[in-house]
Amino acid sequence: MIRIEDVVRKVERFHPDADIDLLRRAYIFSAKEHKDQVRASGEPYLIHPLTVAEILADMRMDVVTVSTGLLHDVVEDTLTTLADIEKYFGKDVAHLVDGVTKISNLGKKSISKEEAQAENLRKMVLAMVDDIRVVLVKLADRLHNMRTLQFLKPEKRKRIAQETLDVYAPIAHRLGMGKLRGELEDLALQYLDPDGYARLREEVESQRASTEAFLEEVRTRIAEKLNEEGVPFVRIDGRIKRLYSIYQKLQRQKIPLDKVYDMAAVRIITKEDGDCYYALGVMHKYWKPFQDRIKDFIAVPRENGYQSLHTSVIGEEGHHFEVQIRTEEMHRIAEEGIAAHWKYKEGKGSDNSEDEMMNWLRRLVEWQQDTASAVDFMQAFKLDLFPKEVYAFTPKGKVVQLPRNSTPIDFAYAIHTEVGNTCTGAKVGGRIVPLKYEIKNGDVIEILTTPGHKPSRDWLNFATTSRAKSKIKHWLTEQQREKSIEVGRKLFEKEAQRLRLKTKTVLGSDQLNQVLSDQGIAKLEDMFAAIGYGKLLPRTVLLRFIAPEELEKIEQGKQTRLQQVGDKVTQVVRKALRLGDDSIVIKGIDEVLVYRTRCCNPIRGEEIIGYITLGKGVAVHRKTCKNVANLLVNRERVVEVDWAGADGKANGKPEQYAVKLVVTTEDRQGMLAALANAIADIKTNITEARTEIFNDGSAQIDITVDISDVKHLDRVARALKGVAGVMAVERAENVRQAASLSQA
Repeated sequence: MIRIEDVVRKVERFHPDADIDLLRRAYIFSAKEHKDQVRASGEPYLIHPLTVAEILADMRMDVVTVSTGLLHDVVEDTLTTLADIEKYFGKDVAHLVDGVTKISNLGKKSISKEEAQAENLRKMVLAMVDDIRVVLVKLADRLHNMRTLQFLKPEKRKRIAQETLDVYAPIAHRLGMGKLRGELEDLALQYLDPDGYARLREEVESQRASTEAFLEEVRTRIAEKLNEEGVPFVRIDGRIKRLYSIYQKLQRQKIPLDKVYDMAAVRIITKEDGDCYYALGVMHKYWKPFQDRIKDFIAVPRENGYQSLHTSVIGEEGHHFEVQIRTEEMHRIAEEGIAAHWKYKEGKGSDNSEDEMMNWLRRLVEWQQDTASAVDFMQAFKLDLFPKEVYAFTPKGKVVQLPRNSTPIDFAYAIHTEVGNTCTGAKVGGRIVPLKYEIKNGDVIEILTTPGHKPSRDWLNFATTSRAKSKIKHWLTEQQREKSIEVGRKLFEKEAQRLRLKTKTVLGSDQLNQVLSDQGIAKLEDMFAAIGYGKLLPRTVLLRFIAPEELEKIEQGKQTRLQQVGDKVTQVVRKALRLGDDSIVIKGIDEVLVYRTRCCNPIRGEEIIGYITLGKGVAVHRKTCKNVANLLVNRERVVEVDWAGADGKANGKPEQYAVKLVVTTEDRQGMLAALANAIADIKTNITEARTEIFNDGSAQIDITVDISDVKHLDRVARALKGVAGVMAVERAENVRQAASLSQA
C-alpha cells in the first residue's frame, strides 16, 4: 500500500528545496477529513488522494500541485470550505483546489449528458488558461479512478469510460502526455467493449512471445549497424503497439490483426538532434523504407510539442516495423508532455514564456469566444484531434501545418481571421485553384483577398479545420442575428401600433428592464433577436404596458371581416393538412405552427429537434437527420420539442404516420401478396405499394404503411423480414405526404 513517505521521496528527488512540511500537513488534513469515508472498492478513501499525489509526483510536479492532489476532494466531499484550505495551506493551493472542484461539479447540473460533457471540456480549457496545474490534477484523479473502475456499477463504468475517451484522453494528447493518454484509452476500451477488448488482448498475447523475439533481434541488429556507422545512441527500445491503437486500426480499416504492420515498433534514443538524422540514414541504408511513411516532427513539431523522426521499414522475411528516433529530452516530453515542459516556481505559478507548444491552447480559447454552444465547441475540439498533417508554405516561406484534406479556406483562416473572411481565391505555385482544392505537402499558397468580401455558407461544405469552421459559423451567426434584430424591431413596432402604444415610450420606460429580466433577457438587442427568431412574441412584452380594460376594447375591435376570413382559411388549411392538435409540444413557446419535415419524416418515439423557419413555423426533424448538422449553424433558432402525452393519441385518437418501407426481395410470383398478408396480420394499414423488377432476379417493393410509433414500425419491419425471399427492409425518407401540424 502506498504511503506518504513514498510521495515525499519522489518530490524531494525532483525538488530538493520543496516545502515538505506543506506536503505532510496536507496529508494529515486529508486523512482527518476523509477518515470515515470508503471507496466503492471498500478501501479507505485516503488511498485515492494519496495515489493522485503519487501520480503527480511521478510527473515531477511542484509541491503545491502534489499537495493539491492530497486535498482535491475535501471541499467537494467534506464540510471543509475553500476558506479553510486558504487559511491552512495558502492561496496557491486553495486556487488549485477550487479549480478542480469546479470541474468536478459540472456533471451534476440538470442538463443532458452531451451538454454536461461539453461543459466539462469547456471548463477544463478555461482552467488550463488560468493554471495548467488544475487540469494535471484532474487528469491524475481520472487516471486513478479508471484504474479502479471495476468496483462501480456497469452503467456507471460505461459512462465514465466514454467520458474518459471523449474528454480526458484527448486533453492528455493535446498536452503531449502520451504515456497517460495511452493508459486512459486502454482502460476506457476495457469497459466500452469488454468482449472486443478481451478477444484482442488474447490475440495480441498469443503473439507476444514471437513479436518480442522479433523486436529483440531487430534491436540487436540496429545497435550493430549504428555502432558500425559511428552513430552515438543512448538506447534502443522495442514495444508492442497499445491495445486501443490496434483496436482503432482494426475497426477503421476492417483488417485482421496479422495485417497491422506497425504493431511492432522500435525507438532509438540519441544524445543530440543531429544524431537522429544520422540514425535515420542508417535505417534507410540497411532497411527498405515506405516513402509515404517518413515523418520529420523534429523540424516541424506537432502543436503539442511532440518531436521525433518516424519511418516504417521492411525487415528480413518481409516483416514490417515502425521506427521512432528522438533525443532523451524529446522522449521525456513525448511521454510526460506539458508536465515535463512547464517549470514552476514556488508561489509564482507557471513560466509565461512564449512557446509553440501552447499555440493550440490559444486557439481553443479563440473557439470558445466564437462558439456560443458548449456542444458546438466540443464538436470543434473533436475535429481537431489527431489530425494527419500536411505542411504548406506562405509565399514568404512560413510553414502552416494543417490536417489532411484541408483547402485554401483552411489555410486562409490559419493565417488570420480577416484573411479568411475576405478570401476570394487562391494560387498554388502561381496557378489559380478553386477554394475547394485539396492542399498537398509542400504547396506554396497565396491567398487572394478583396476588402469587404464576406464568407459564404457554402464554405462549410469544404472547410476541414475547426478554426475555419468555427470562424465561418461565427460570422454567419452574427449576420443572422443582425437580420433577426431588424425583423424583431419591426414586428415589435407593428404590434405596439396595433395595441395603440408608443414604441419610444415603451422602450424608454424603467418597467421594460423588469419585463426583460422576467424573460431572462439581458438587453434590448437580445429581445429584438428573440422576437425575430420567433422565440418571443412581442405581444408577451407589450401586454405588460396596457391596462386590461383597454386591451378588451382593442380585442373587440379586432373581430373584423378580414380576421374572420383569415380564421376560415386557417381552419381549411389545418383540416387539409390533417392537423393533430397535441402531437408535438414546443418547450417555452406558445401558439406556434409546427410541422414534421419530409426529409426524415419523424414518428412518435424518435428523438426530435425543432428549428424555427422563416414564415413557416417550427420544422421538426429526427435528431439523426442528415440535415440537422446544417441547421445547427444557427443554434439560436433551435428549440426543444417533444411528443405530447404518453399514450400516443391526439384528440383521443391514435396518431398515424405515413412511412414508406423499401423491401428488397427475390423476384417470384406472389411476393407482394405475401408481404401484404404479413402486414395485415399485425393489423396495419397499407396506403400504397409499388413494385420494380431488376434483371438480376431481384425486386424492389415500396410499401407505404400507417405507423403509430417506433415500436409499431419495428414490428412491421420484423414481420416483413420474416417473409421467405425478403433480403432487406429499409425505411425510406422524403415520403410524399401532408405534413402534420399542431399548435404547441
